[in-house]
Amino acid sequence: MILSRIIIIILSASASFVNKSSAQTYPSNTDESKIPSYTLPDVLKMKNGKAVKNAQQWDAIQRPYIYHLYEEIQFGRYPLKKIPVKYRMLEKDEHALDGTATRKQVRIYLHPTDTTVYVDVLIYLPNNVKKAVPVFVGYNFSGNNEIQNDPGIMLTQRWVPVKSRGAVNNRATDSSRGGEATQWPVQEILSHGYAVATAYYGDLEPDNADGWKTGIRSTLKNILKIQPEEWDAMGAWAYGLSRIMDYFEKDAAININKVALIGHSRLGKAALWAAASDKRFALIVSNESGEGGATLSKRWYGETVKIINQKFPWWFAAKYKAYGDKTDSLPIDGHMLLSLMAPRPLYVASAAGDTWSDPKGEFLSAKEVGRVYALFGKTGIEADSMPALHQPVGHTVRYHIRAGKHDVMLYDWQQYLQFADKQWK
Repeated sequence: MILSRIIIIILSASASFVNKSSAQTYPSNTDESKIPSYTLPDVLKMKNGKAVKNAQQWDAIQRPYIYHLYEEIQFGRYPLKKIPVKYRMLEKDEHALDGTATRKQVRIYLHPTDTTVYVDVLIYLPNNVKKAVPVFVGYNFSGNNEIQNDPGIMLTQRWVPVKSRGAVNNRATDSSRGGEATQWPVQEILSHGYAVATAYYGDLEPDNADGWKTGIRSTLKNILKIQPEEWDAMGAWAYGLSRIMDYFEKDAAININKVALIGHSRLGKAALWAAASDKRFALIVSNESGEGGATLSKRWYGETVKIINQKFPWWFAAKYKAYGDKTDSLPIDGHMLLSLMAPRPLYVASAAGDTWSDPKGEFLSAKEVGRVYALFGKTGIEADSMPALHQPVGHTVRYHIRAGKHDVMLYDWQQYLQFADKQWK
C-alpha cells in the first residue's frame, strides 16, 4: 500500500515535470487578455530614420531594405541565377473533366543534365475560352494526383508524407487520388474563365529534416552558386514557383500578365516569399499562412517563432531561431512581408477555428500594410476592427474570416475568384 502511494507520487511528479517542460518548450497562448503590449516596426521608417514619402522611395530604398532583412533573418539568400527552363509535355487531353477542360501535365527540368531534378506541373485550361487565360497557381501537399479524382493524372513518384491519403511507405497509390479535392474546386475556377495549375512542393524539397540532401538545395548548389545552409526549405519551394512562372511565359494558353499565386498554411508562407522575390506574380492569396507568413510574430497568440522553429527547423534560416525568446527585438513582422506584395492585389484570409494561425494577427497585419499601398494610390482595408464571419473587407488589400478550421474551402475560393474578377475583368 505504501509502495503504491510512493509510485503514484513519483508518477504524478514526473507528469507534472513533463507538463511544465512541454509548456516551456512550446509556450503558446489563445487568451487575448494575456497578450502583452507590443510595438510593430514602422514599415515606412527607412534605415536613416526618415519616413517614406512616395512610391518611388519605396521601390528604390525601402522595399529593397525590407527584402534584405527577410533574406538575412527569416528565409535566407534567394538565388538570383535563373535556370534555362527545359520542359516536356508528358500528357495532354483536350477532353478532360467531361470535355470542359484541357488537361496538361508538364515536366520542368531544373538541371541541365540530371533529368531526375524536375517539377511536374498539372494544368487545367477551360475549353470555353479561346484566348490566353489567367491562371491560379499553387502547390499541393501530397502530389498532383491529390487535387482531383481524375485517373488521367499521373501519380507522383516522390516521397510523400505518411499522413497522405492512400500513401504506402511514403509513396502515393491509386487510393491517393482526390485526397485534396475539396481544397481545389477545379470546376469552380474554370467557370470563371481561369486556368488552374498546381505542383507538388515535395518535387523541390521533401518536407523533412533531411529533405535538403535530395532537394534542389543540394542538386542545384553548384549551378546556383549557393550552399544549402545559405537558404532553407521555404526558399527552395519559393524558387520552384518562379520556375513554374518561367514555363508559363512559354505557354501561349496562359495570360502571363494575370497569374495569381495562392498558398495555404506552410505553402502560404512559401507563396508570399515567392511573390516577394518575383514581381511577375500579379495577384497574391495568403490562406491562413500564420506564423512566419501573414500574421504578427510580436502578438503572443497561437503559434510562435519559437514553436515553429522547434517543430520545423528546416523551414527557415538559422538566424530566425535566435528570436524565439525575444520577438520584441525582431526587426521584421508579418505586415512587412505583406508589404513586399505592394502594389499588387493581395488577399489574406483566416478561419475562426484556426487559432494556431492567429486570425486577428492576420487581420491586423493586412490592415497595416494598407499604408504602403496608399503610396501607390491604392486603398487597403478601411475597417477599424475584425470583420464578422463571412463579411470580407478591403479593396486592393482584402481580408475575410470564415467559420471552420484550418483548411481551404469553397467559400474561400469563391472570394478569391470574385476578387480576381474585380481586378482583371
